[in-house]
Amino acid sequence: MSVAATPEAPPRGFRGYFRNPWRKPRFLQATTIGYLLWSMLPVLIAVIFSFNNGRSRAAWQGFGLRWWTADPTDSLFHDAEIRAAMVQTFKLSLLTVLIAVPLGTLFAIGIDRWHGRPARAANFTMLLSFVVPEIILGVSLYILFTSLFKDLIPLGTNAQLLGLVAYQVSYPVIIVRARLLSIGPEYEEAAMDLGSTPNQAIRRVLLPLLTPAIFASIALVFADTVDDFVTVQALSAGSNSQTLAMKIYSAARSSPTPEVNAAATTMLITTLLVISGGVLFYKRFSKGQELGGATDFAQL
Repeated sequence: MSVAATPEAPPRGFRGYFRNPWRKPRFLQATTIGYLLWSMLPVLIAVIFSFNNGRSRAAWQGFGLRWWTADPTDSLFHDAEIRAAMVQTFKLSLLTVLIAVPLGTLFAIGIDRWHGRPARAANFTMLLSFVVPEIILGVSLYILFTSLFKDLIPLGTNAQLLGLVAYQVSYPVIIVRARLLSIGPEYEEAAMDLGSTPNQAIRRVLLPLLTPAIFASIALVFADTVDDFVTVQALSAGSNSQTLAMKIYSAARSSPTPEVNAAATTMLITTLLVISGGVLFYKRFSKGQELGGATDFAQL
């Protein structure tokens, strides 16, 4: 007669806790919570003090909208320089999205469908622009526009836009290509077997399948462009091409008022809204689809 083995009781005490492979990851939980608090606490303080009724950015002087709308000269929506910087920021962000995302999507499709050494060289070039530090790219573009293209493309909005597109186009390329690798060519081949032309297969079959990755690219490119500082600073031509990030940096080096906090809060809220919209569209269009390897990167 066989006797059932009695399960060994889990070890107790301090040593037993670390010997137990099924213990709760309390250290990892505490590290994660501590990191989130350390990262978010300065942001929350900046948001709170944007509603401070006084000029102090350290002592709370009552709730108010002075630095948003109430102050006739120094509030966010009455300061002409801040308003111009907001317009410049969102103009560059929207134009960068409208140019970089379609261009990156087409580039990703081309790389995925193109084989051989030229395709590998193009893929390496795109990945290189993704990993090169932005300061190097900004300085290189500054030298390019001031030396080789100084008469064709002067510094300012056009140069900033070209620099941002050159830096941001790698996001949609990587995200869309990851989605393409998970899809495979079977859907296009099936569409062409049913009578579609290659262009119709791309337009009616492939692009709808790429919609989740495209929306994820839009959210990432917009969010990264709104708070970009290095590229726009290097290619700026004066006050008419300054962005909110540049104004906040300049003000922080002097004696800023909570108006700077209001400007930073505006950037934060706009970025969160765009990212939230991208996540909602991503989930809406990817519902019921097998996403494969694109899911983790796109949702990031």
